Amino acid sequence: MSKNNAASVRLLFGLVLLALYSPSGWTEYARNYLDQHPMQVVESNGVEIAYRRIGPMDAETAVLVMGLGASHTVWGDAFVRGIIASGFQVLLIDNRDTGGSIRYAANDNPVLWWQLLKYQVGLPVSTTYRLKDMAEDVIRVMDEVGLEKAHLIGASMGGMIAQVVAANNPGRTQTLVSIMSSTWGEHLPEPGRESTAAIRDIADNKQAVQQRAEFMRRMGFHSEAIPRQVMAILQAGDRTESVALIKAPTLVIHGRDDRLLTYEHGEHTAEVIAGSKLIIYDGMGHNIPDDVRPKMLREIGAWLNANPIGLPEG
Repeated sequence: MSKNNAASVRLLFGLVLLALYSPSGWTEYARNYLDQHPMQVVESNGVEIAYRRIGPMDAETAVLVMGLGASHTVWGDAFVRGIIASGFQVLLIDNRDTGGSIRYAANDNPVLWWQLLKYQVGLPVSTTYRLKDMAEDVIRVMDEVGLEKAHLIGASMGGMIAQVVAANNPGRTQTLVSIMSSTWGEHLPEPGRESTAAIRDIADNKQAVQQRAEFMRRMGFHSEAIPRQVMAILQAGDRTESVALIKAPTLVIHGRDDRLLTYEHGEHTAEVIAGSKLIIYDGMGHNIPDDVRPKMLREIGAWLNANPIGLPEG
């Protein structure tokens, strides 16, 4: 096993634990506005993908893709309203295994430690589905609503999915906004000691674990999906070469204090996408803090409006 592979495994395992138990992650938010709009479903080959469309029907569309184990509701009302206020319709998608989309049975769940061990010795990991499949789900929803081209906004694993869409479907991607995400480059840092200590502290407190699980479910996180989605990330591996193929105008956003995917992940994403813009916010971890959100929304709105659909390439 190479040092790079060992670091990737440690990073992946830290990602799972932090996503489940980090006390410094996402905070409570309002979702009443989102819940007022009906969910719709597109089905293909037995796979149902749920989505919502919100905002002016004659506006350009921003497709929002959330991260590990998270339904679209994790974006929250304030973020979605902010994108709409910038002049866009929003298409919110539930990744497979979350929200109103297809949910997989427990017997489809990979044994995480066994899959990581296989990865360490160079054997292929087992996956229920791939990042590529989730990217194709996005295109399927776009086809369903008659959307030829869109602005893609993805957070964390959703940023990885959006990167795959942009790399494989350049004609469908007007802009890309990659938030606290990664190319999963093998050289990128693993979680630090502070993250490990935070995991240990909360894991020792059973009440805190239960409260965290209840909180996450209320927000729209589905912990049962995390092992399957982690395997999808691991199966895709280092996507640096494919991410470098992205031609759409790209805005990369990351938090200086992100303990899950450290800011170097954002820096590397921006480095490999030619012409991209990088913004790193102090005081932002692997979340979108209330005081950062307005600044982030202004930057995203300006980026999308500066690169409208129909703008000549080059």
